[in-house]
Amino acid sequence: MAATLVRPTMDLCDAWGEALAEFGGADVHGMGMDASTVPDRASCAALVELAERFADPDAEIPADKVHADHFWIVDGDEVVGFIGLRWELNAYLAHAGGHIGYSVKPSSRRRGYAGAALRLALDQARERGIDRVMITCDDDNPGSARTIEGAGGVLGDLIDASDVGYPRLRRYWIEL
Repeated sequence: MAATLVRPTMDLCDAWGEALAEFGGADVHGMGMDASTVPDRASCAALVELAERFADPDAEIPADKVHADHFWIVDGDEVVGFIGLRWELNAYLAHAGGHIGYSVKPSSRRRGYAGAALRLALDQARERGIDRVMITCDDDNPGSARTIEGAGGVLGDLIDASDVGYPRLRRYWIEL
């Protein structure tokens, strides 16, 4: 397992589509697009453009969004997951989203990809000058909780996030 973070690129579009298809319409945290995204070349091109725009501090973005770095978690030429680093928290992210969101495709789980990608994203956060990050996970996702705790996450609280479409969430903080 040799996970690296790669910004979305048309060069890996087919591998991105294969990874996205594995989620079967379920939430894909950290990708920058929602679960209804069709894994085709047009959607891939839109994601590449979105990732470039959101990573440009001078770019205009929607008022309800924040600037962010979107990465694909890659092993060789296979996209195994997605991770996003938001540069700041708006009201929604402070409540239920956090600075970092990630997903690993089902066939690549339990191989250490999430932990490796999270450590790399934390390095990116340090480079951006972020000194403390919040990461959330569903309360019934012990694998994600272990991943966050393994990266230094300290549980801040457990909240009911049904107001934004999620179950109970664990909110963790990592001091950088």
